[in-house]
Amino acid sequence: MSTVAVPSPPPTASEDAESLRKALQGWRADKASLIGILCRRTAAQRAAIRCAYAFLYREPLLNCFRYKLSRHHLLSVDFWKALILWTMDPAERDANLVHEAVKKKDENYILVLIEVSCASAPDHLMAVRNVYRKLFSCSIEEDVASSPALQEPLKKMLVSLVSSYRYAGKQVDMDVAKLEAAQLSEAIREKQLQRDEVVRIISTRSKSQLRATFQQYKEDHGTDIGEDINRQCSSQFGRTLKSAVWCLTSPEKHFAQVIRYSILGLGTYEDMLTRVIVSRAEIDMKQIKEEYKARYKSAVTLDVAGDTSLGYRDMLLALVGSED
Repeated sequence: MSTVAVPSPPPTASEDAESLRKALQGWRADKASLIGILCRRTAAQRAAIRCAYAFLYREPLLNCFRYKLSRHHLLSVDFWKALILWTMDPAERDANLVHEAVKKKDENYILVLIEVSCASAPDHLMAVRNVYRKLFSCSIEEDVASSPALQEPLKKMLVSLVSSYRYAGKQVDMDVAKLEAAQLSEAIREKQLQRDEVVRIISTRSKSQLRATFQQYKEDHGTDIGEDINRQCSSQFGRTLKSAVWCLTSPEKHFAQVIRYSILGLGTYEDMLTRVIVSRAEIDMKQIKEEYKARYKSAVTLDVAGDTSLGYRDMLLALVGSED
């Protein structure tokens, strides 16, 4: 469920564009006004604002943000990066995140590929792939397959995941669920998660079918499949597979964990924190907050507020919304 609080009735796109223009004037932009407008608009409304701004002022709104980003000191960088991502069309944003991720060797960036391919609706993933081709003149599959930062067998699974187009309905075949729960069990028990049938099941089955399979696994063994993968296979492949399982069937578990990891200890993984909050605010942030509170006995708002500052903190909190 979305946590974006849209005013009723909202201003027109042209009125919002004019207000944004005023907020951007001068050396110090009015960050509170920028947050108050853009963080309280849906993706469709933000797209309309971008069109209105380009029509009225003959320059793209995102270029204005990028100019501000290039000229501001370090304390403002995270704010402008977050605002740019939030203002983008969701498919455009995810395409840019994937393009950056395939060039990184950091394991945290592999999560971007998992999140976009597994926690997205099938039509959204298809839209991301189409935008990616237009922006970068190649496919996501090509870039993942040729990335020097990724090694086999992980690369094979990631290519399968980003190229998938799953059935989005609710129909489930319980005979298939029983068979594939047994196949997954054998692969976990023998620590051979890279088997072709494992990759096939995870990358092709619908989310409804996978929920039935994972529930069958739990009934057969008395344990959660994600926990068993984590316990039996501590390799990078195993960790990535567990993230895929969670993103496919219980995305709130994955994203609550990523938020927690991004703000634990000294410092903050700002890019990771920004990515999760910006990408999930209009989808399931309410469920993520509930999962976070149940698991960590704390509130996302309290932990984000305690580990960030200034306009960046205010923007993230506006997207996260108040605790119920």
